[in-house]
Amino acid sequence: METPHPHHPVAQYVRPFFHQYLAAERGLSGNTIAAYRDAMKLLLAFAADHFRIPAEELTVEGLDERTILAFLHHIETARGCSVATRNARLAAIRAFFRFLARQEPLFLEQCRRIRTIPRKRAAVRSLDYLDEAEMAALLAAVVPGRRLAERDEALLLFMYNTGARAQEVADLTIGDLRLDCPGHVRLHGKGGKERACPLWPETVQALERHIEQRRPKEQSDTHLFLNANGEPITRFGIRHIVRKYAAKAAEVCPSIAAKAVTAHTMRHSTAMHLIHSGSDINSVRLWLGHTDLNTTHIYVEIDLEMKRRILERCSPPPSTKTKRTPAWLRPGILAWLENLTRAAPLCAAST
Repeated sequence: METPHPHHPVAQYVRPFFHQYLAAERGLSGNTIAAYRDAMKLLLAFAADHFRIPAEELTVEGLDERTILAFLHHIETARGCSVATRNARLAAIRAFFRFLARQEPLFLEQCRRIRTIPRKRAAVRSLDYLDEAEMAALLAAVVPGRRLAERDEALLLFMYNTGARAQEVADLTIGDLRLDCPGHVRLHGKGGKERACPLWPETVQALERHIEQRRPKEQSDTHLFLNANGEPITRFGIRHIVRKYAAKAAEVCPSIAAKAVTAHTMRHSTAMHLIHSGSDINSVRLWLGHTDLNTTHIYVEIDLEMKRRILERCSPPPSTKTKRTPAWLRPGILAWLENLTRAAPLCAAST
């Protein structure tokens, strides 16, 4: 491939894409912006090697549909990335070219072609989640009277109740809570979106106990959950707490040991338990804060697959009627198809 003529350097669009578009206009979270940054770093490094020029000399003209497709193929084959990772990188690239189309109408057609590169359909992935008995064992692993026991009990129960993401939990402040009847919380999700989630009476009581013993390092700090030093807890701290109690719970409930229990496992568990309780998929979507219903639909697919496996283990009741094999499954299928083609006048008459 020929080196593109340097008319429009990519570098001049990168900074406003991240600072002006992603952060200011779309209000994406820091974690999402970091993921987009990593995708752009990989793309620019690949293109620089591909064209044998420094990254700062890359042009928009060079990042055409063919180059993007070559990059996506590269991360799957050379880097061994999964289809899900490939799709995540593509999402970041689409966002960049969406921004570019607004800045430079000259590239509208190029941007359109890149933004219509399809996502690859991945197989329904197996999600680890805790069933009701396993979740009960996890919550019971908190030993009353231990240091930070009130915090840990409130944290785990809150995560199970709300299905909140770890970052949403870390960002919570006391002002986001309403503990009077009926209790609820205001969660700050991705893209600056907010949603309200009801709280069980048990969750409200656990939060009240936690707030009573909460000791922030700075009195002005209103973060709900703090670490052992009285500073705002991070999502990594939340991950550590969940893993610690999962390991303890596995001692009395061995099935937990076979699962990779993380903060997101708690979220998956909430979603699956809502599905099992009969909640419709749109209600689950709103509960979890998903923008796209397709994101939530994976829980329905997993639930249906689980029910299918259960059904396969059950023997159907004996039938008192003689089963009649459909014509298209009987011997002589080629003859049947041949007769079907001869019925063309009937088809024509019906049109």
